[in-house]
Amino acid sequence: MNKNILKKGFSKLCTAKAMAELYEANFKQVSKYVHATSRGHEAIQVALGLQLKPQDYAFPYYRDDAMLLAFGLEPYDLMLQLLAKKDDPFSGGRTYYSHPSLKDDDKPKIPHQSSATGMQTIPATGVAMGMQYLEQQNLKNPNVIQSNSKDAQKPITVCSLGDASVTEGEIAEAFQMAALKQMPILYLVQDNGWDISANEAETRAQNAAEYAAGFHGLEAISIDGANFTESYEALETVIKTIREERRPFLVHAKVPLLNHHTSGVRMEWYRDDLEEARSRDPYPVLKQQLLDAGCTKTEIETIENSAKAKVEADFKKALKAEDPKPEDLFTHDFVPTPITEEKGVRSPEGADKVVMVDCALFAVEELMKKHKECLLYGQDVGGRLGGVFREAATLAQKFGDERVFNTPIQEAFIVGSTVGMSAVGLKPIVEVQFADYIWPGLNQLFTEVSRSCYLSNGKWPVSMILRVPIGAYGSGGPYHSSSVESVITNIRGIKIAYPSNGADLKGLMKAAYYDPNPVVILEHKGLYWSKVKGTQGATSVEPSEDYVLPFGKAWVLQEIWRQEQLETLTIVTYGMGVHWAYNASGELDIRDQIEIIDLRTLFPLDEDTIMKSVKKTGKCLVVTEEPSNNSFARALAGKIQEECFKYLDAPVMTIGSENMPAIPLNSTLEETMIPSTEKVKAKIERLLNY
Repeated sequence: MNKNILKKGFSKLCTAKAMAELYEANFKQVSKYVHATSRGHEAIQVALGLQLKPQDYAFPYYRDDAMLLAFGLEPYDLMLQLLAKKDDPFSGGRTYYSHPSLKDDDKPKIPHQSSATGMQTIPATGVAMGMQYLEQQNLKNPNVIQSNSKDAQKPITVCSLGDASVTEGEIAEAFQMAALKQMPILYLVQDNGWDISANEAETRAQNAAEYAAGFHGLEAISIDGANFTESYEALETVIKTIREERRPFLVHAKVPLLNHHTSGVRMEWYRDDLEEARSRDPYPVLKQQLLDAGCTKTEIETIENSAKAKVEADFKKALKAEDPKPEDLFTHDFVPTPITEEKGVRSPEGADKVVMVDCALFAVEELMKKHKECLLYGQDVGGRLGGVFREAATLAQKFGDERVFNTPIQEAFIVGSTVGMSAVGLKPIVEVQFADYIWPGLNQLFTEVSRSCYLSNGKWPVSMILRVPIGAYGSGGPYHSSSVESVITNIRGIKIAYPSNGADLKGLMKAAYYDPNPVVILEHKGLYWSKVKGTQGATSVEPSEDYVLPFGKAWVLQEIWRQEQLETLTIVTYGMGVHWAYNASGELDIRDQIEIIDLRTLFPLDEDTIMKSVKKTGKCLVVTEEPSNNSFARALAGKIQEECFKYLDAPVMTIGSENMPAIPLNSTLEETMIPSTEKVKAKIERLLNY
C-alpha cells in the first residue's frame, strides 16, 4: 500500500487516540457535556474519511471524531463542540460532541442529523435520492462547487452507523428505498458488539451484512475494520463502484470498542470483554504496517509526538474560547422568508369558481412547470391514481415518473427524506394519505426536519412541504378522521397552515414553496370538494399564478364595529371551524355582533389581529374540530385570556369534539362526536348571554 497514505492515516489515528487520552486525563473538565470517542474505531473511519471528496455527502455518527479529522477538521474544531463554545463550527454550542454539520467548500458536506442511532439513515438516503434526481434532470447542486473537469468524479452519500442501530425500523425503510431505486449510497456499519450495556447476543438475530442480504440490490460485505490497510482497500473498491455504477452498498466493519460508551456510561461498569477488545486495537496494527512499508521508528515517533502536541495546544486554546451569550439562544430557528406580503390577483375577473382540492392541484402544477427542483411523492400519488383525493391527478403524466412518484407505505421515509432532498438543493412536496397516518413520520418531523436549521446554526434549513389531509368527513371512522394539529403545533421549527378555502390554500402553497423552512399544510378533506352541507364557501375563484399569501396573516372574514347597545363576540377558528362559525352567526341573524377570525396559519400565529378583535368585542370563542382538552385551541384560549383579561366581559370559551379516544365509524356517533353549526350556535348564545 502507498506509504504516504499509511502515514497520513497513522497521523489521524494518532490524533484521535491522543484526543481520547486527553479527554480521559481531564475528565472533570470535559465531562460537563456528554461525549463519545472513536477509540477502537479509528482505522475504518480514517480509511473512509481520506477517500471522500467535497462533492460527497457524509452522515457521521456520534463516535466518528476520527472520520471528521480525516475530512480535514482540526482537533480545535471538535473541542469547541466538546466544550459547547460559541464558535463551535457545527452548532454554536447547541449540540453534542461529534454531532457535526458542515458546509465547507473543500470538505464533504455534512447535513445536520440527530443523535444518529438509526434515524439518520433516512435523511442520508434522501440525499442519495436527491443526487439521483439531479442526474436524471441534468441539474446542478447549488451547495457544491461544480467541477468542469471531464473526469470529475460523481458524488456519493455515506451514512455511518453502529451495528446496534440496524435493529431500528427506520433502517429498513431506508434500505428498502435505496435497494428499490438503486441509489448511490454507502452504509458504513461499525460493529463493536455492543449497544450500551446490552451485547449483540441479546439484541440482534444477525449482523448488518446478513440483514442487508434480504434487501435485493443492496450489496454487502464484511471486513476487519480494525485493519487500516484492509479497510482502505475495501472501501476504495466500493466507493469506485458506487461512483461509476450508481448503486448502494453496505460495508459491515467489525471493530473493538476501546473506550467508554460515552463519558457518562463507563466501560468498567459492565464490560467483561475488555482484554479481548484491546487485543484487536487498530493502532499497533497500523504502526506495524508502517514499519513494513519502510518507515523508521523515528518517523513514527515524530508523527506520534506531533499529534500529541497539537492536541494539547488545541485543548488549551479551546478552554479559553468564548461561551455563547444568552442572546445567542434566539438565532437560526428559521431562515427569513421572502414572502412577507400578499401579492398577485386573488380573484381574477371572469374566472370560474373551483373546488379547494383543484386550487391545490393547480398550484403544484404551476410550481412544477416553473421549477425543475420541485417534485412530489407519497403513497398513491403516481400516475395510476393521482392521490386518493385526486389531489395529484395528471401530474405524473405531465411531469414524468421521476418527478411524481409513489413511495412504499413508509411515512418515516416520506417525511425524513426531505431533509436530504433539501440538502442537495431540491424542493420536495410530500404527503401522508391521512393525518391518522402521520404518527410513524413524527420521529423524523420532530428530530430531523424541525431542528436542522437551529442545530446546524443556520447552515442546513430544510425546505419542504408536507401535505396532510385531515379531519372528519363522510364516516371515515377512527383511522381516517383525526385532527392532529395540537401535536404538530408542539413541534418548534416548522410552519403550519390550515386553510379554510381554495384561494387561501393556493396562496399558502405558493408561499410555502418559496419559504426556505419546513411547512406542514393541513388540508381538511371535508372541504376538498365542498360536499359537506354549508361548506360552499370553501370553493373559490382560482387566484392568479403569481398569487401568494404570507404565513402569519389572519383573515377577518366577518368584521364588526363596536355595538354599544349589543353584546359582541370574537370567534377565532380555522379550517372547518370557519364554516361552522360563519353559518352559525348567519342562522342566528347576528352577523353584526360576531367578528370571525380565520387564522389561516397556526404557526406563525397572527396574535395581533386576535387580540385587537377580542379587546374590541369583549368576548371570545375558540372553535376547533379537535377534542378541546389539552389542545392547541385551549392553549390559545389561555393566551387570549392572559393578554386580554381586563377587556373581557366573560371567560374565553372553547368548543371542539367530544373528548373520546377516536371518531367512530357510525354516522350518528360521528355526528355526536364532532362540532357542527348547531353546536356552535348554542355556544355563541351561551357566551353572548353570559
